[in-house]
Amino acid sequence: MLYCNRFVTSKKLYPRTALLLLTALNLLNYIDRSVLFAVQPLVQGEFHLTDAQVGQLTSAFFIFYMFAAPVMGPLADRYSRKWIIVGGALFWSAATLLTAVTHDYHTLLVRHILVGVGEASFVTVSPAFVADLFPERKRGSVLGVFYLAIPVGTALGYLLGGHLGPTHGWRMPFYVAGAPGFLLAVLLLFIAEPERGRFDTLKDNRERGTLSGLARNPAFWTATLGMAAMTFALGGLEVWMPTFLYKVRGYTLERANFVFGLSTAFDGTTASLAGGWLGDRLLRRTKSSYYLVSAVSLLLGIPAMCVALYATGSSMFVGIVIAEFLLLLNTSPLNAAIINSVSANIRVTAIAVEVFVIHLLGDAPSPWLIGYVSDHYSLKYAFALPIAGIAISSAILFYGMRFAPPVKINSAVEAGVATG
Repeated sequence: MLYCNRFVTSKKLYPRTALLLLTALNLLNYIDRSVLFAVQPLVQGEFHLTDAQVGQLTSAFFIFYMFAAPVMGPLADRYSRKWIIVGGALFWSAATLLTAVTHDYHTLLVRHILVGVGEASFVTVSPAFVADLFPERKRGSVLGVFYLAIPVGTALGYLLGGHLGPTHGWRMPFYVAGAPGFLLAVLLLFIAEPERGRFDTLKDNRERGTLSGLARNPAFWTATLGMAAMTFALGGLEVWMPTFLYKVRGYTLERANFVFGLSTAFDGTTASLAGGWLGDRLLRRTKSSYYLVSAVSLLLGIPAMCVALYATGSSMFVGIVIAEFLLLLNTSPLNAAIINSVSANIRVTAIAVEVFVIHLLGDAPSPWLIGYVSDHYSLKYAFALPIAGIAISSAILFYGMRFAPPVKINSAVEAGVATG
């Protein structure tokens, strides 16, 4: 055990090892929440639910998730971020395994709420932890690795649910997704917590460094509101796309999850890494690069999304692949923009505010709204809502470019990467 501790916290391997463990936990986080999307028709069949009721499961998850986030933020800015991350991972893994005793809709709703509370601690605290492992100018690329977990974990959730759900019942994929979280949480105990603001070069001021100033920080708010509109769109599409392929396009449930899961895995991996790299690369030329990459990719994603939703056959598949790549290209740079918009002493609290806002305006209402429109009209008409969200997000981020803070490259500070 002592050898393991020395190995994991060695100066040479420490940042990358910590990033690896946190990314693995983030992967499980997104596998767990997307498994439900893959088995929704099976859940509907067992409990005799409407589309709106199924959408309410995800909406309830995000409602409690977003209200838990503001509690976690101030705690993590005062106390150990590592212990909050570990505690949250153990809690959500245990709650996931409660699927074994869900035999009615209301019990499943409670289980989903508990998982949301547990995951809020990780999603709120871990980005600030990652930010203190690497310099500002590399954060786009580093967050590209960390946020690989969103598309890859989501895709694995689709594939896991699509494969195991029809053959072993819809509860089985949740057992497989929940168990590894206990091991990863224990391993994280052997990681030393980095000093807050370890590589920050931007000076503190009231706008960047105080809670009262945060309310008047345009760099933070344009990035956050842009992400909220994007989250409204992506959250709704993630929940309903496998069901769309199953009900509207006539795919089998397994094939629907395989097609969308494979597209999400490929696009998410390439887009997350490419977006982070491109944002960091352009940062040398313009301080607004993170906003610019996000805004342009979302704007280009609108026509591709229309093809994905309203075309058929091979054109539809090509549209899905291109649209997902463009929509996911913004993940890393936009998160880097939010992290760089505030100083280290209030960063977790700022992220908690961001998490609350993007889910309040984003994927808390969108699954239910899409389900509601689907019940009254059709799922094809309902997908006009996420297209509108994408357009609004792009417009906000183009406007936010003027507020981006300048990032300095400080070689003396960055030398700490090599020495630990």
